Order: sequence, then C-alpha cells, then structure tokens
Amino acid sequence: MLNFSAGVPRHIAIVMDGNGRWAKRRFLPRLAGHKQGVTALRHCTQACVERGVAVLTVFAFSSENWNRPDDEVAGLMDLLALALSREVPQLRKDGVRLYFVGNRQALSDKVRAGLEQAEAATAHNTRLVLNVCFNYGGRWDVAQAAAGLAARGEAITEASLNAAMALAHVPDPDLLIRTGGEMRLSNFLLWQAAYSELVFSDRLWPEFDAAALDAALAAYQARERRFGQTSEHI
Repeated sequence: MLNFSAGVPRHIAIVMDGNGRWAKRRFLPRLAGHKQGVTALRHCTQACVERGVAVLTVFAFSSENWNRPDDEVAGLMDLLALALSREVPQLRKDGVRLYFVGNRQALSDKVRAGLEQAEAATAHNTRLVLNVCFNYGGRWDVAQAAAGLAARGEAITEASLNAAMALAHVPDPDLLIRTGGEMRLSNFLLWQAAYSELVFSDRLWPEFDAAALDAALAAYQARERRFGQTSEHI
C-alpha cells in the first residue's frame, strides 16, 4: 500500500517544458537541454519520494512531438534508450515502479522492448509510481478508451471510460505543474486533470529543483479543493 504525507498531493503530474530554451540560452544544441532534463527528472523523482508523494506522472514525449526535426526526434529516442540503461537500476533500488503510458505502435521494436524491460525490472516496487507519458496525447487517450469499449460491445459511460483510460492504474492527479512559463495543458491528461490544481512555474525544466517543487507544493496547500461543492459543504 502506497503511503503519502498529510498535506502532500498523492499524485503530481508535470509538463516538463523548457529544455530547448534552456539549451538555446547557453548556445547548446536542443538535445543538450533534453539530457539536462533527464537529470532534472532524476532529482525531481527523488524529491517526490522524500516528500511522500505516491505517484509522479511526467509528459516526456507527446504525440505531436513527431513533428519536430528528424534529428531531434532521433536524438530523443537514443536518449530514452540511454536513460533506461542508466536510470533503471537506481530506480529499482529506490523503490520506484515505472510505467510507460502512451501509444507504442509508432515506436521501434527496440524502443518497445526497452520500455517493457524497464517496467518488468521495477514491477515489484511500491514506494513511488513513476508514469512516463511517451508518445502520449490526452485526445488519443480518450479515443483509445472509447474504441476499446466499443470493440468489446461495452456501454460508454463516464465510469467505463475512466476504467479504460491509460492511467486507470493510478488516481487522478491532485496537482498538475507546468514549467517553462507557458499556461496551457498541451493535450496532457485532459480527462484526468478535470479537478487537478494547476501551478505554472517560470522555471525552465532543467532548472526545476527541489525548492521549485516545494514552492508548487506550498501553492497547492494554500488552495481549497471543492470538487464542485461550496466551502461550507466540504
């Protein structure tokens, strides 16, 4: 059973934005920013473990990212393979369970095999669930859930759709953070974020450290979550 501290969101979701701008400001190739972003994710994951967060979901590669330059996409795929080989042993040691969420059909056999191996290697961990959304889009998620229900001849209801979503194995996010100063969801967790508290950070993702996470947590703890009710009825 996963535990979480009082006042700390059980599930945090993050749009990790700003890798390219971080690199550009330093006159580095965009891929250098993505590499630094992997380091930032490692530190953020550890910070979430230390603060008692049960689930961390991150937007690593959207279904729209295929439209980026071919060399950047190829570099991201290579970086994923490298990150898996380097990070999984430590994640396994730290009690982190990995899930890769998204449409795997467009991925190469090599990448799919790497994702499956990483999931299997961490399958028994219970300290933190880390969902890495890769080739994911919120609209794709709703469409695949509805298509699956229709193919099985099941009624499409709010409850059945919810159970068929790609993140049905975890509760909806309590807090959704976007780094990089932009204020939009960018097709991330459109269904699951219905009642999430939103925090927008001006920090570029490679600069998002434990102090920035704590600032987002403080903003979250200052909110009153009503879920459609009035303050008097909570």
